[in-house]
Amino acid sequence: MRVPDAVKLTGIKRTKLYELIRNGEIEIVKVGTATLIPIESLKKYIDAKRR
Repeated sequence: MRVPDAVKLTGIKRTKLYELIRNGEIEIVKVGTATLIPIESLKKYIDAKRR
């Protein structure tokens, strides 16, 4: 999913999401100029925070 969609879905602010991407906590996939976040990557991050 694209970054704006991930922001809406998770409620994580855009700046924080990019910080998590930079730190390697959330995976991205580049397709051309698009930055996509695999849904599984978001699920793993959220599940880890629950514990």
